[in-house]
Amino acid sequence: MSAIIEALRPNQWIKNLSLFAAAILTGQLLNPQILSSSILAFICFCFLSSSSYLINDLLDIDKDRLHPVKKNRPLARGAVSKNEAISISILLVIIGLFIASMINHTFLIVAIIFILMQYSYSFFIKKKALLDIIGIAFFFIIRTYAGEVATGYHLPVWIMLAVIFLALFIASGKRRSELHHTGKITRKALEGYNRSLLSFYTTIFAVCTLISYAMFTFLAEPIRFEGLIHQFLLSNYPAALDRKWWMVTLLPVIFGIMRYGQIIFEMQEGERPERVIATDIPLLGAVLVWGSMMIIIMYVL
Repeated sequence: MSAIIEALRPNQWIKNLSLFAAAILTGQLLNPQILSSSILAFICFCFLSSSSYLINDLLDIDKDRLHPVKKNRPLARGAVSKNEAISISILLVIIGLFIASMINHTFLIVAIIFILMQYSYSFFIKKKALLDIIGIAFFFIIRTYAGEVATGYHLPVWIMLAVIFLALFIASGKRRSELHHTGKITRKALEGYNRSLLSFYTTIFAVCTLISYAMFTFLAEPIRFEGLIHQFLLSNYPAALDRKWWMVTLLPVIFGIMRYGQIIFEMQEGERPERVIATDIPLLGAVLVWGSMMIIIMYVL
């Protein structure tokens, strides 16, 4: 059972937290109906993601055995059989799509597109240079969009652009670190890259991420405070209510991009971004500070 749970890659469920972005950034996180829809959407995508991970590991079982880290995955080391992986994968898809149908019809369609694209990535897309990076980024984007569909609230366009470029930045850094550690033998798509090209992609997408997020902070509508100290600000510092409070969140974003770039270019550790985000203290600190700022601006002020 422990091997099966490991094969589901629960550590990568952190990617599905992006489904909460629409609820958080539109000020609806404390709305019980919106929160419950976001939680169901998160659970649904966890099931669907794990189903695709099983199929992906099944298809890559031979190459994973040549990889210094992936050789320890449950399927690669023989702790989970191929028949078990297929059966569990099918079960997870059924449960995931059933949960999706409970949210709304459009979300069900998005969930179906997500799992079909995940399978397409495992069978074909990940073998093609450029398409594999776009594919990785697409899954981050569709998760964010699914959160919008589940809640009915939409993110500002500049935030969506920031998500797109951030996903491309992370994906490019992932491929660069893979190329550094294992060369081109463990992944066919790596045959179409070299370090200079991936460094170019990583750099340009990092810049685009910062510009997009900065545009969001500059152009977003002023915050309509309804929080705990709204009356205090209104009585004592009324001009503060019209300030562009989002701009203060630029600092942790800039630091986070710089730190992740250091991890990719100096430490060569971008191969497993979910592990990096969860274990690198400076980067995790930047994410937590940014999240705390957003929560305070949206729900406390």
